[in-house]
Amino acid sequence: MLVPLTLATPALDGLRALNNAHAKELSFTSEAHFAHLAAQAFFARHIGEQAFIIAFDQDGNYDSENFLWFRARYPRFVYVDRVVTAAAARGKGYGAAMYNALFAAARAAGHSLVTCEVNEDPPNPASDAFHVKFGFAPVGSAPLANGKKVRYFARNLG
Repeated sequence: MLVPLTLATPALDGLRALNNAHAKELSFTSEAHFAHLAAQAFFARHIGEQAFIIAFDQDGNYDSENFLWFRARYPRFVYVDRVVTAAAARGKGYGAAMYNALFAAARAAGHSLVTCEVNEDPPNPASDAFHVKFGFAPVGSAPLANGKKVRYFARNLG
């Protein structure tokens, strides 16, 4: 069900389309950028073309404002860059499966902190509720160059 997301993933174009359908929450990505994310990620998994998660650890080759915010503050962490489930697949436990697999992989690699950001403006109440359900707590906020304002969250795995 949950399989690695790689450059050889047959569903790569469909997953990028899923990402771009949620660009307001995630940010639009080109084919080359999405391939870079998948190739550089600490953890990248998908469930068909219905859901995916991409996360980086502190050593990731990534220049996202949000990732760099965490890198400046924490010596060791896993950062969830994007996680999305298609509207038709919501309520099937895909988000929980992806997060539980990420938490297990992070622990196995010796990580004790998983981080993410959620849009504050424009608001994303579904993501807020999802992350609170999984034990994430606010650790900061920032306005971004693209005009969005985000809240930063962290979850201790200890």
